[in-house]
Amino acid sequence: MNNIDDFDLKILKYLDEDGRMAFSAIAAAMGVSNTMIHQRINRLTEQGILVGIKPMLNEKKLGYDWGAFTGLSLEKDHDSSRIIEELKKIPEVTECYFITGNYTLYIKIIAKNHEHMRQLLYEKIDSIPGIAKTDSLIELGCAFKRNIVF
Repeated sequence: MNNIDDFDLKILKYLDEDGRMAFSAIAAAMGVSNTMIHQRINRLTEQGILVGIKPMLNEKKLGYDWGAFTGLSLEKDHDSSRIIEELKKIPEVTECYFITGNYTLYIKIIAKNHEHMRQLLYEKIDSIPGIAKTDSLIELGCAFKRNIVF
């Protein structure tokens, strides 16, 4: 079990606001040594709580104006591992989840325009053997995106 305390949570809040924040700046803000911050971040990483520091990209500024959430019905649910590997080969598929209900998998797709979205859905995703049906909802914009609030 991971032992996380209020001190760790404070560090995570600083990193959530700015993942590039220097350890020394976090230490100064918290009134502790750089070494203590470094040790805590190493422990959070070793425990798998802090899994990396990646930039959050503004997809629209990169020319990807369309997004869709797509449910995938599979011919055989036990094929999900193989199908997931195929989905990983499509860069525009940015997220993939196992879900309950009418679908086995739920994916997030980004595209440059409606023609690009059509090509992704009909020519790439629908052509993966084992996918029986797709059902998409077009996203009209992200109201917010965040990590869990603690």
